[in-house]
Amino acid sequence: MTVWVAILLGIVQGIFMFLPVSSTAHLVLTQHWLLRAGHDLPPPESPEMILFDLVVHVGTLVSIVFVFRHSLRRLSAGILRESVQWAGRGGRAGREMLYLRLGLLCLLSVAATAVVGFSLKAAFEQVFANPTLIAGTLTLTGILLWWTDRLRHQPRGLRQLNPAVATVIGVAQGFALVPGLSRSGMTIVFGLFTGLKRRWAAEYSFFLAIPTILAATGVQAVDVFNGAGLGQLDWLALAVGFLVSALVGIVSLKMVLYFLFRARLKVFSFYVWALALLVLFGFVDTGVMYSH
Repeated sequence: MTVWVAILLGIVQGIFMFLPVSSTAHLVLTQHWLLRAGHDLPPPESPEMILFDLVVHVGTLVSIVFVFRHSLRRLSAGILRESVQWAGRGGRAGREMLYLRLGLLCLLSVAATAVVGFSLKAAFEQVFANPTLIAGTLTLTGILLWWTDRLRHQPRGLRQLNPAVATVIGVAQGFALVPGLSRSGMTIVFGLFTGLKRRWAAEYSFFLAIPTILAATGVQAVDVFNGAGLGQLDWLALAVGFLVSALVGIVSLKMVLYFLFRARLKVFSFYVWALALLVLFGFVDTGVMYSH
C-alpha cells in the first residue's frame, strides 16, 4: 500500500466515521475501487486489511478524545475518585456517585451490544445477500434521522440516565450490525427516543465507540501477528492512515454535532435515501457493505 492510498483511506474513514451513515461500507467500497484501478493493496477481506480498517477507526477515536476532552477528563477523574471513595466505604455508595454510575451504565450498554451481536450475527449476515433488505434498512435510517429532528426538547439529563436507557442504547448499537444501519446514527437516535438531551445522546454514543473499537483492534492485531503478519502493508501506511483519519475526524465530528444540536440530522436522510436507490437498482455492490 502506498502512502497516497493510506491518505485517501484515512480521509474516507475520517469523514464517514461520525456521519450517521455506514463508515466501513464506504471504506471497503473505496478499497474495491482502488483494486479495480490497479493499486497494490491487500483484499478488503484479508486479516491485514481488516487490521488497517480498525487502525484508522482507532484514529477517529483520537478525534473523539480531542473534541470531548473536557468531558472525558471529568468522567475519568470522577470515576477514579468515586471508585476510591466506594472502596474506602467498604462497598457502600453513600452519596450519589454520578461518574461511577455512568461508567457502569456504559459497560451495561457494551454488554447489551455483545448479547445482540452474538445472538443474531447469523441472521444479520443474511441481509448482506439481499439488496432489497439493505435498501430497506438504509431507508429506515433516513426515516429515523428525519424523525429525530422533529422531537421536542428532551428532558432527560445525565442523572436520569438509568439501566433501561443504557440497555436500549446498547441494543440499538447491536442492531447496527445490520447492513445499512449506522452505529452512530442508531445509538444517537435511540438515545433521543429515550428522552436524552441531544448533547448527552451524542456524547454517550461516541464514548461507547472507544471500548468497542479498541477491543476489536486488539483482537485483530493478535490474529494478524500470529499469522502471516502485515503482508503488503507496512508500519508507515498504518501510521499515515491513523494520523489522517484522526485529523479529518475532528472536522467531521464537529460538523455532525453542529447539525445534531440544531436538529438538522435530516440533512443526512437525503444521502442515505439516495444510497438506498443505488443499492436497490444494483449500482452498489452490497456484498462488501459493513455497518459502523
